[in-house]
Amino acid sequence: QVQLVESGGGSVQAGGSLRLSCVASGYTASGYCKGWFRQAPGKEREGVAVIDSDGSIRYAESVKGRYTFSQDNAKNSLYLQMTSLKPEDTAMYYCAAHDPHCTGAYCYCPRGPFLIDRRYYGMNYWGKGTLVTISS
Repeated sequence: QVQLVESGGGSVQAGGSLRLSCVASGYTASGYCKGWFRQAPGKEREGVAVIDSDGSIRYAESVKGRYTFSQDNAKNSLYLQMTSLKPEDTAMYYCAAHDPHCTGAYCYCPRGPFLIDRRYYGMNYWGKGTLVTISS
């Protein structure tokens, strides 16, 4: 059973920074598709950043240059460093993961509803979220 637990959310002023963490259990981090997503009040959940099955990282256009997604496989942890925060970044942030689909030695992240940098991703394991509030 894969479990994901986020932490690090909080309230900061615009222009500030936050670092979100996500501790995973029940899977081997290497090779899994992993991502950060967010849902603002009254809006649909959207993709923020994803680590693809080959280790490449993609970012939503709205956070490029401001957010950095990283992982520590030894700690089974994911991180989202957020800088130059804006009020429109206010949302519940979720980390998520999906088993990669593999055909022989070729593995890929399954397609889903979340568009991140011209590719669609789906996730089947979700944390409960951590709230980020940015004031102007």
